[in-house]
Amino acid sequence: MSDGGGRTPAGAGRAPALEVRRLTVSYGARPVLWDVDARFPVGALSAVVGPNGAGKSTLLRAALGLVAADAGQSLIEGRPARAALDRVAYVPQRDAVDWDFPISVREVVEMGRYRAAGWLRRVPRADREIVDASLERVGMAPFARRQIGALSGGQRQRVFIARALAQQAPVMLLDEPFAGVDARTEANLLELLRALCGEGHSIVVVHHDLATVRAAFDWALLLNVRAIACGPVAEALTTDTLRRAYGGVVGASDAPLEESLWAG
Repeated sequence: MSDGGGRTPAGAGRAPALEVRRLTVSYGARPVLWDVDARFPVGALSAVVGPNGAGKSTLLRAALGLVAADAGQSLIEGRPARAALDRVAYVPQRDAVDWDFPISVREVVEMGRYRAAGWLRRVPRADREIVDASLERVGMAPFARRQIGALSGGQRQRVFIARALAQQAPVMLLDEPFAGVDARTEANLLELLRALCGEGHSIVVVHHDLATVRAAFDWALLLNVRAIACGPVAEALTTDTLRRAYGGVVGASDAPLEESLWAG
């Protein structure tokens, strides 16, 4: 576990794993992101945090070109994102997935190899071995034949992390991976993510819980349409920046108030 910015990311001094420059996105006449500058270091477990409607999920989607940007630029490991999509794996929110679709756990994870194998080809042996290893890594090998809708919330998240691992991309973007899971499952998933960072992955997570971010993450972007702060957790999440992001009064001894702000 990190102590809220005490761990120096393995990639310090290198081009950021993900960087957005003056990123602006609007839905109709309503700005969702406005002139956002942010960078996420190589080798770090990074959080994107802020109130509801702050643009957190939109930031990840726009960085990958899944949402059209009005202005700005996204870079992955220093390269324009559109030219480096093979270097990044994306785990969407749970509600973006049709859990009734008749597909097995293994078939979901095999999707992570389609860029290498091609959509119309049978997954070759080498790719099947990568899929096997990815399922083993997240503890889902015994459930390989199970339909995804029959899984618990935590198991579903593990499957999509396994799919990301199967892509063998060094950068992973996860949109609210802890939503709807219990505390023990969240702790296990965090342990897995930190282990992956220790092995060289760079992981950016949309998350809400302030205590978890302070205890387990290295880096944070505090967002509310604009970037309020971005940096090591202890520097980004201060009383002043939280007040600016969420409004209200947040004092040094007001942990319950801070957590109530984050609960929304």
